[in-house]
Amino acid sequence: MRIITTDQAYHLDSGHYRLTVSRTDPSAELEGWMTLSLIASVNTAGGRDETYETFPPVLVEREGVAIFDFPQRTTEWETKTVRLTCAPETIALEVRVEGDGVLGDVTLLGGRAVLNTRAAGTFRSGVHARGVFNPTPTHPVQVVRPVSAPVALTVIGDASPGRLHAVFSPPPLVLAFTKEEPGGATAVPGGPWLGASVRAGIAGLTFTELGYEPLDGGALLRFDYECHTAVRGAWTSPAVVFRAAASPWEAIAHHRDDLVAHGLAPAGPVHERHAWWSEPIFCGWGAQCARADGRSPVDLSRQDLYDEWLSRLEEHGVVPGTVVIDDRWQLTYGDLEPDPAKWPALREWIAARHARGQRVLLWWRAWSPDGLPVEECVTDAGGRAVAADPSNPAYRRRIQEIMERLLGDLGADGFKIDFTQWFPSGSHLKTYGSTWGLALLHELLATMYDAAKRVKPDALMITHTPHPAFGDVSDMIRLNDVLERDPCDNPVPAVDQLRFRHAVAAHAMPGHLIDTDQWPMPSRADWLAYAEAQPSLGVPALYYVESIDNSGEQITGDDLRLVAKWWRR
Repeated sequence: MRIITTDQAYHLDSGHYRLTVSRTDPSAELEGWMTLSLIASVNTAGGRDETYETFPPVLVEREGVAIFDFPQRTTEWETKTVRLTCAPETIALEVRVEGDGVLGDVTLLGGRAVLNTRAAGTFRSGVHARGVFNPTPTHPVQVVRPVSAPVALTVIGDASPGRLHAVFSPPPLVLAFTKEEPGGATAVPGGPWLGASVRAGIAGLTFTELGYEPLDGGALLRFDYECHTAVRGAWTSPAVVFRAAASPWEAIAHHRDDLVAHGLAPAGPVHERHAWWSEPIFCGWGAQCARADGRSPVDLSRQDLYDEWLSRLEEHGVVPGTVVIDDRWQLTYGDLEPDPAKWPALREWIAARHARGQRVLLWWRAWSPDGLPVEECVTDAGGRAVAADPSNPAYRRRIQEIMERLLGDLGADGFKIDFTQWFPSGSHLKTYGSTWGLALLHELLATMYDAAKRVKPDALMITHTPHPAFGDVSDMIRLNDVLERDPCDNPVPAVDQLRFRHAVAAHAMPGHLIDTDQWPMPSRADWLAYAEAQPSLGVPALYYVESIDNSGEQITGDDLRLVAKWWRR
């Protein structure tokens, strides 16, 4: 690390980046990429945090690392310091405050201030890139979007407008910037790239959403804590880590490696991988949708229909190693008792599948309060149940009882855990404990995962949570529902989306298996292309047996024989 000091600035050349740190105002120029604003706002439930005086940076050098502290006077805290930690390959940006308060939202790379020049308002970092890579699937589909378009990395979402961005919940918390113009919906330009990732383990992930918020050539990052994280004495934000990369995939790998190196994520899966986990999957949801014909697909999660579908598959050589019984085999989503009208002999049915060498997973809708006492739930201002509360000991005991019932008594082999994006968001919501955000989701999954493994050590737990710190609560990462169109309303091939999602999950969690999913498919041709690609990209999952739900096209015996051939490769 070479540093040249002048009256106006510190000039750093690490060999991997060049950075000019101003000595007169809170900014730094990362050559070729960004003008970093070193203003930050740590807003509280009591008010907005506004900086009203900044001081020259204090430089400390130790063991090849340069640390720049930017003290700031602030309206909400006793002290506030923005820190840049410059290592040979990385630059880490964080803010530290002292005092007491409850966190609202926190901004880095910009914030509200009255500067020493008397310029006032919201300040942002200047972004010199042209495109930003988003690691989470969104609708419209746009993997690399113009740098002027916002991005949300979150555990909150659904199919409503402006909310379909939590297909991965959570995704890896990393953005990547390119100097090239964005291309097609899933096209990724060549390098160079600049990665910007969040360095925090589960204990530091108490926010619900990280937002990239651009405006008029500038941008800042916003962490939403929703007034559920209390500070007593001192608090340091997660660090945003900048590092050059050859591709966004390398930026994701850097993010994962950084978390592992700092002890913030497991190096790989925490339980032994069992051979049967890698066997092809049949999930009945697509077949339920295709057969629905105006009815609700959830009415068709039935024992007789699953027997019919599996029989047809076997007639054409398609014999899955794992069967997923999808929505809605249970009477209630919260307590998960089998519906005897649909599954009159579920224990015997599972045993019969075991006798045929197959395993059975049950679909689980995360967070649902359906069938739970309100005392075990997150509640709103009116006292109504909004979601199951994993911080509540009574609910955790219920999870253990459910696992003993489903994995022990019924003999099921694991779970496909869905809807983790239905997080109970809201500053007014009440929980038994104090955990919130991504950390509360991790607590939910950890409760389920540990309880399942106590009952059946080889139980398979599938989630759609490809954040490296969630590696200890999942055995397999599901790539989740396929989307449809790009921002210009052009269809996006399903197989292109498969390849993008696989690359994200494989680089974020390289030791985990990948469930390639398969629903929904726009056409028979899309389905065949997707099915052919699946075995080379993870564990193939078949959703369709008779027809394609969106197009109504029939699936022939020849089609199924092709699937059987691809599975044997």
